[in-house]
Amino acid sequence: MKQARFLDWYLKIAIDRLSSAEEWNDKVTVLEAEKRAYENSPEAQAVREALNPWRNKDAEATKTP
Repeated sequence: MKQARFLDWYLKIAIDRLSSAEEWNDKVTVLEAEKRAYENSPEAQAVREALNPWRNKDAEATKTP
């Protein structure tokens, strides 16, 4: 009898958890899209170049034996 009494309570908790997971997934998807958009921007490219100005020189050095 106790199982039947608490079944609706467990069902409500499960539905709440699923809806929270969907909201979290939506937020993560938006954040990942913003991150990809920033990584492909000219500003991000300038930051990468500023942080490692020798990157292209290192690549050229490894190509030429």
